[in-house]
Amino acid sequence: MYNFILIFFFLFLGLVLQRVKCFPTNTYKLLNKIVIFVCLPALALYYIPKIHWNNQLLYPIGVAWIGFLFSYLFFKFMGNRFGWSRKLTGCLIITAGFGNTSFLGFPIIQALYGDEGLKMAILVDQPGTFVVLSTFGILVATLYSSGSPSGIFIAKKILFFPPFIAFLIACVMNFSGFDFHQLFQLLLQKVGSVMTPLAMLSVGLQLQFDRKSKHLKFLGLGLLFKLLLTPALFYFLYVVLLGQNSKMIHVAIMEAAMAPMITASILASSYGLKPRLSSMMIGFGIPLSFITLAFWYLIVTYL
Repeated sequence: MYNFILIFFFLFLGLVLQRVKCFPTNTYKLLNKIVIFVCLPALALYYIPKIHWNNQLLYPIGVAWIGFLFSYLFFKFMGNRFGWSRKLTGCLIITAGFGNTSFLGFPIIQALYGDEGLKMAILVDQPGTFVVLSTFGILVATLYSSGSPSGIFIAKKILFFPPFIAFLIACVMNFSGFDFHQLFQLLLQKVGSVMTPLAMLSVGLQLQFDRKSKHLKFLGLGLLFKLLLTPALFYFLYVVLLGQNSKMIHVAIMEAAMAPMITASILASSYGLKPRLSSMMIGFGIPLSFITLAFWYLIVTYL
């Protein structure tokens, strides 16, 4: 409940500060940099060394990898079919391709499935969502914002992306069985914990809703894809096709049904991929997701 209150409070605060004339209009850019360059690396270094691996973990981890591939193929096809701009296509690939598997996912999964469910949710988020965002997310953002950059340019963007560097370090720590001293772990946890308020404040500062906006139909399509089509895909793959019906599968499907990822919206915005649409995907996707999540919970629990 605390996380929910935090999300809506800072989203509303950002909306209010938009109307304060003396408040700097570009503050959200600074907040975006803090989230990406400080908070995300801290979370990677805190969580990833604690993960214990086995083959069954491929189900929750696959949510982000398959989900992003699905988004890429779907919106690339739609963009080519209807002649969308590259920035619009890139925006929808990224914002609809990543779920809010930590900010919303962690508290919701813990409330529904307890601490055991939370451990599974971390697998969806860290080796799944986090890794895909740090690699293919950066790749798509670069390609769709810069035209046709060279392979060296793209490699530099990925390799020197601070969260990706932190991820590589955390993986080495995991494989070697090393973790930081408890005091430093506490520091990492505290630094990572400010990500939610800063990210939601950034979204609130950028969020605008115009009934005549040209983005409305794209907003509707993006949210339809993320909140309904994506979890439907995983229900078909995991439950119908593979016959899996464990708590881990339930958690995976629920995580696939989460609202668009805040950090993905910030990434798209920072690369100039339709910043207003990016913020609308978050600002309206999060409230709407509470309704669709209830629907998917009934599906995975009783069907």
